[in-house]
Amino acid sequence: MRHAHAFDPWQDMRRPDFELHFKRDICLDKVELHHHDFYEIYFLMSGDVTYIIESRLCHVMPGDLLLISPRELHQIRIQAELAAYERYVLWVAPHMLGRLSTDQTDLRLCFGEGQIACGNLLKLRPEERTLAQSLFQRLWQETGESGYGAELMGTSLLTELLVLINRLAAQKGSRTAASTSRAVSQVVDYINLHYGEPLSLSMLADRFYVSKYHLSHEFNRQIGTSVHRYILKKRLLISRQMLAQGKAPGIIARDCGFGDYTGFYRAFRGEYGLSPREYMQSARQKAAENGEAGVRN
Repeated sequence: MRHAHAFDPWQDMRRPDFELHFKRDICLDKVELHHHDFYEIYFLMSGDVTYIIESRLCHVMPGDLLLISPRELHQIRIQAELAAYERYVLWVAPHMLGRLSTDQTDLRLCFGEGQIACGNLLKLRPEERTLAQSLFQRLWQETGESGYGAELMGTSLLTELLVLINRLAAQKGSRTAASTSRAVSQVVDYINLHYGEPLSLSMLADRFYVSKYHLSHEFNRQIGTSVHRYILKKRLLISRQMLAQGKAPGIIARDCGFGDYTGFYRAFRGEYGLSPREYMQSARQKAAENGEAGVRN
């Protein structure tokens, strides 16, 4: 019998393709706004949970599915005193989703990378919850096995689960997450589109006709971090993805809005513990191991 694990703040994948975790926390310290290089799927079993994903608030109830793509900054808030936070967490590497997809079936659609626009939160009917929970449980048990055919069974169950989620996303169709206040949502959307341009709290407050003190307070309250910190994290998120594609660090520093390469270098190393070139080399090595052609010189 496999047991639940506690929350790991680093949340790095150890396998190259996918990982499934079953986690249970009685109490959970504040989790900083963060992102990952992989896709995340949450299936909540118990707890009172609110996720902040970009400018959207997702109040997740037991039996709900939450979908998060690599480009989305997110953070969790839980009411642990009400019930234990218990969930399945599925991580899937981008190349794995590509490998399992076909010309007719793109398994990335449920994450908003195509025509489906279901948002991050999927509210399931009782029969849908039962089916999803059964697949998560079977995949959880199979990934803990090492016997004959365990790898094939794991991949088969993963494929079945991803097809189900995409079908549910296509049926739901509309976003089911609430937005933050209009001013905060507008600022987040503007940052996401203009991260390569000069940005500041004062400039954003002037642009959207709000007091910078009010914007600062509401941004911290609703997003969980400062405007300055959000801008930095968004720029670093995009720069990390550009490095993985093989783009030159100097060009990335310019395109992502850093004043100079030195500032970019310090911010990147401070956030990820690697220099931009070290990260690019690591991404190139992982791509070669996975048989990808995405990282170029």
